[in-house]
Amino acid sequence: MRRLRNHFLGVAALATALTLSACSGGMSGMDMDETASPTDESSVTVASNAADVTFAQMMIPHHEQAVEMSDMLLAKDGVDQRIRDLATEIKAAQEPEIVQLRDWLAAWGADEGGRSGMDHGMDGMMSDDDMDALEKASGAEASRLFLEQMTVHHEGAIEMAQTELDDGQNEDAKAMAAAIVTTQTEEIGVMKDILASL
Repeated sequence: MRRLRNHFLGVAALATALTLSACSGGMSGMDMDETASPTDESSVTVASNAADVTFAQMMIPHHEQAVEMSDMLLAKDGVDQRIRDLATEIKAAQEPEIVQLRDWLAAWGADEGGRSGMDHGMDGMMSDDDMDALEKASGAEASRLFLEQMTVHHEGAIEMAQTELDDGQNEDAKAMAAAIVTTQTEEIGVMKDILASL
């Protein structure tokens, strides 16, 4: 009787050990899967939200237009050297930012969106007529027009950047937005000073 009882106890202990081992293995496997999945997801999304994507999509054409305006001015003769220097600085700052914005959109799995979401007159974007006027202007008139248009253009960029600072999630995008607010606010001050001296 004692031997039979010991046999049952041994079988029960073995069954319990096997059950615990199976559960443990299953649960540790689940833990590993659950741990890996969020890590993979976060590396793909790169901690971005809709505001980050909108910021990048809107700022690309905005920057592109600022570069285009700067190129127009730099191609002209008789332009104040201070304004030529400013246009060169604007290009040097914004061209690398366009590349970075495109890289972020690719990493976030978003497309560029294009200019379709941007209304002329909003966000400081120049209309086709504005761009034509700048292209046709020369000398002092081109200098004045560039400063007036770029001031409005910068004001729009600052508003867009402030929205990113308020609503964005991606730290790198918010750092760029902060830099845009600082740099372009300073440039508006410079442009107003030059305008007053023309």
